[in-house]
Amino acid sequence: MNILIVGTGYVGTTTGLIFCEMGHKVTGLDLDDHKIRSLQEGNLYFYEPGLAELLKKHIQAQNIAFTNHTEKAIKENDVIFLCVGTPKGTDGNADLTFVRKAAESIGQNINTYKVIVTKSTVPVGTAELVTGWIQSKQTAQIPFDVVSNPEFLREGSALQDALNPDRIVIGTESEAARTIMKELYKNFQCPIVQTNPKASEMIKYASNSFLALKISYINELSRLCDELGINVNDVSQGIGLDERIGPQFLRAGMGYGGSCFPKDVNALIQIANEKGRPLTILERVVKVNEEQPLYFINKIKDALGGELNNKTIAVLGLAFKANTDDTRESPSITLIDRLLEEQANIKVHDPIVKLWPHQCRTVEKTISGTDAIVICTDWEEYKRINWGKLKPLMKQPYIFDGRNMLEKDQMENLGFYYIGIANY
Repeated sequence: MNILIVGTGYVGTTTGLIFCEMGHKVTGLDLDDHKIRSLQEGNLYFYEPGLAELLKKHIQAQNIAFTNHTEKAIKENDVIFLCVGTPKGTDGNADLTFVRKAAESIGQNINTYKVIVTKSTVPVGTAELVTGWIQSKQTAQIPFDVVSNPEFLREGSALQDALNPDRIVIGTESEAARTIMKELYKNFQCPIVQTNPKASEMIKYASNSFLALKISYINELSRLCDELGINVNDVSQGIGLDERIGPQFLRAGMGYGGSCFPKDVNALIQIANEKGRPLTILERVVKVNEEQPLYFINKIKDALGGELNNKTIAVLGLAFKANTDDTRESPSITLIDRLLEEQANIKVHDPIVKLWPHQCRTVEKTISGTDAIVICTDWEEYKRINWGKLKPLMKQPYIFDGRNMLEKDQMENLGFYYIGIANY
């Protein structure tokens, strides 16, 4: 099929390249000239393992092209995926401005029957809105169908998630559109959930919110484990082996971040409040997530004598998780802001993200002369460090492991004061 991807960000670019892998011809449409030029030249402008190589492969094979010519792109493609941003609005709901603009452009330029697919994360009822926006700009009654087909990609492993999905959700009332979507995904070996658009849109929000709930649950439990002297990692393992629960997202840390969980949980809370059915459990999820970096800050303050002014602290990791350059809602940023409020001197390192002024290029330079190290992102690079070799560079050998990624006994044997999150 000829497929148009509207929006060439993280989701759009990944989606387009996976369809190329499945043998389809793809066009990426974006009004951001910088993004288009970068992609046309085969340069991925964000970090996602394995995706840059796939981009070069399909550009060379002429399976994918990128353009900012809206009319031509819409008219020449059969299936149109909406992969534009839906940022958090001022009222807590997803802002559908970009979705609406894309839908209206389709209405202005539609020339034959097309299937319009919302891949962006959108509130329940958006498929109906997209239908209305397209119709409002049509000058002739050309038929089309709108389908909800949410993405379930994890930043840092998007390529593998897209190639090997747990499930594919197709939300449509149209048999013709359903047939086209099933043909599009025929090479994928996973369950296909066939439902209506509203249920499909809810599945996405409910999935992300449940995963956020698991993270906040183990983080709040870790505080109790701290009081009781229990290793929360043992607890995570013990409950995660229950097949009804599973081990994923039960690793205590500094909280969730990124472009999806914070926005999606808040949006679902807002939807529920508007309908008079508050989701109080999710309200607590958000509160726990906001508290977790501050809880860790207090552990740092207590260990360093109650005051952080004039202490020099090395922060390792800016991205909200490893294998991505996304710093949106990153617990690391929250922690740095609070350390600065406490008048600490900050030195920062991240192997991919270059965000902080005068950021150190190496871990060695970052920790040299510091009173403490705080690990905020679980980059594999930090696990492989020869810590014994670096210890003499520090003024005081404190390590605060906000991801519980190092072995406590090993670090203490090297002479470090090691403090994790209920990691005994």
